[in-house]
Amino acid sequence: MTAKNNSQFRFGFDIGGTFTDIVALGTQGSVTSTKVSSTPDDYGRGISNGINALLSESSIKPATIEKVVHATTVATNAILENKGAKTALITTEGFRDVLELRRIRIPEMYNLDYEKPAPLVPRKLRLEVKERLGPKGDIRVPLDESSVRAVATRLKNEHVEAIAIVLIHGYANPAHERRVESIVRECVPPNIYICCSHKILPEIREYERTSTTIVNALLGPVMSTYLSALSERLSALNIDCPLQIMQSNGGLMSVRSAIDAPARLLESGPAAGVIAAAQAARNSGIENVITLDMGGTTAKTALVEGGLPAKTTEYEVGAGINLSSRLLQGAGYEVKLPFIDVSEIGAGGGSLIWFNKGGMVQVGPQSAGSDPGPVCYDNGGTQATLTDALVCLGYLNPGYLVGGALTLHAELATEAIQNQVCANLNLELLEACYGIFTIATSNMMRAVKAVSTYRGRDPRDFSLLAFGGNGPLMALEIAKELQISRLLIPASPGVFSALGLLVSEAEYESIRTLFGLITDFEPNIIEDAFKELEDEVCAELASDGLDATTMMISRFADFRYAGQAFELTIPFTSDVVNDGVIADTIDAFHQEHQHTYQHMSPEAPVELVNIRVASRSLASNDKSVDTRQLQSVGTAPIKPVADRSAYYGQRYGSILTPVITRKELDVQSRQGPLIIEEYDATCVVPPSSTALLDDNGNIEIQIGQDQ
Repeated sequence: MTAKNNSQFRFGFDIGGTFTDIVALGTQGSVTSTKVSSTPDDYGRGISNGINALLSESSIKPATIEKVVHATTVATNAILENKGAKTALITTEGFRDVLELRRIRIPEMYNLDYEKPAPLVPRKLRLEVKERLGPKGDIRVPLDESSVRAVATRLKNEHVEAIAIVLIHGYANPAHERRVESIVRECVPPNIYICCSHKILPEIREYERTSTTIVNALLGPVMSTYLSALSERLSALNIDCPLQIMQSNGGLMSVRSAIDAPARLLESGPAAGVIAAAQAARNSGIENVITLDMGGTTAKTALVEGGLPAKTTEYEVGAGINLSSRLLQGAGYEVKLPFIDVSEIGAGGGSLIWFNKGGMVQVGPQSAGSDPGPVCYDNGGTQATLTDALVCLGYLNPGYLVGGALTLHAELATEAIQNQVCANLNLELLEACYGIFTIATSNMMRAVKAVSTYRGRDPRDFSLLAFGGNGPLMALEIAKELQISRLLIPASPGVFSALGLLVSEAEYESIRTLFGLITDFEPNIIEDAFKELEDEVCAELASDGLDATTMMISRFADFRYAGQAFELTIPFTSDVVNDGVIADTIDAFHQEHQHTYQHMSPEAPVELVNIRVASRSLASNDKSVDTRQLQSVGTAPIKPVADRSAYYGQRYGSILTPVITRKELDVQSRQGPLIIEEYDATCVVPPSSTALLDDNGNIEIQIGQDQ
């Protein structure tokens, strides 16, 4: 493709466990993409490779690039792989073990051998200073500065790389935390990363505030090094426009803000896909969808309700499934920041097939990744994976993956599964592969339920929208099991998350604890607190060079019934707080409590816990990507295969299945079985279902239930 004259471009790049996706959006509507292998030893190298490939193949000039947006898994990987900075904690005397005591949450209720995850900071690096504040910020024990200097000297000798400062009730009065930071900076080398809880999470609950601040400190040096190196790589490519980073809440932030608050990047990549999915669903007139984003290593799901992604501030990272459901917490590390409500499980095309101690077949969460990858890649992998099973089932074209850039060796996949699975289970090849496919489906259903069933939503009331390299292939079976009747596959599903980066805009949030019965607050008290938060957000926007007048500011509050331990976040419907607005907001809280927990108590006293302010650019309301215009560089034409034998379980057996492209579908329903192949994904339509192409270029599948 040749770039159109006078067109400016926005570049988005999304790193996955197997592939790195690069997408360019022109101001005249052109969309160009490419996929390259991820480089886990240095993710920046994969980004450079992808940008170079796209620039050379598309004739886009670096000087025409006006914006670069990045979604990264570096922050999450640092936690999961225990590769964060050597971090210390400075806290109030008597509270050094808050991090270890955690909350009484056990994700495996009947497992008597369950062990809590090891603290991110060992006890010898959790040090105390003498001070104490009351819950309203009153000073009960003055700060002993000599104790601070003693702690700082010790940490200097321990050669720590990052320090988290979390003082009890620091959210109510940050004076002591600020003074501790000032003294510590005088005593330790200037390259030590320091962050305070009142800047990261200024709200109640000491464990959540401590855990979140420590995660932020642990990630600070890692992300600072990574983003600085990435900026240098872009400069070397003569790309000098601003670099923005996708946050977990679906908004963008500057590199400076990302380095200050890297904990906000933990679900950076998945958030971009949800933003794109929400827009695609709205364009098709569908307000309620469950998204499924499945690549080579993980499957991620989220809920879009009323056209907007569901958000949460209850999140854990580091568990076998990263999620926000309060019903399954306790296995990871708490990060109480705004997130798009994404549940993530280790299940992807590279998921390894293995046997547990009881002899049961397991699929994942361990993954072959991109190096060495599945056995069929012929890149050194020896353990069979889900992708190997899908090749044997006939679902994947061995000669056309990623535009023909990657050839799959079906004979190697067959040999691996026969030797490692069939021989142990005494099963025929196709029956064993279909069993593997079914197990993988069951694993992914956990993630779907975490954002729907566990949130009081019935999956049958939603459509399923699937993307990612493997999402379109696996989604139909998941939808069938959950009795979801409609499945949407957007155009360019394999690079869909990267497309989400191009329709996102800057977003900033600020929070403050304002605790008490709602009846105890005069409206002007709440109004003044909201205005102070809005001033903070505007100052943050200004420091990043953004104009507050181009932003839409929204107000929210966290409510709960008196005596409860968790809150629900409810939007304020007006930008002025008065008695009527408060009454309407409380009524909305009752309704959301009914929706989420299936009961409410309108006569019970309601507590206000926190207030929140969010700002988002108004420009995002007008942004849209017509994926039907997308062209992928460096691809080979799809080989003209009229049909291919594919196996659909014992009911249907092997069927010679037509293999078509998306363009060969039309608005008239076409009965399965079908295999729809494109550059970055494959969609399998079984005999019981029908497929058509809607007005927006999405594949719409009506799912039939096997009788």
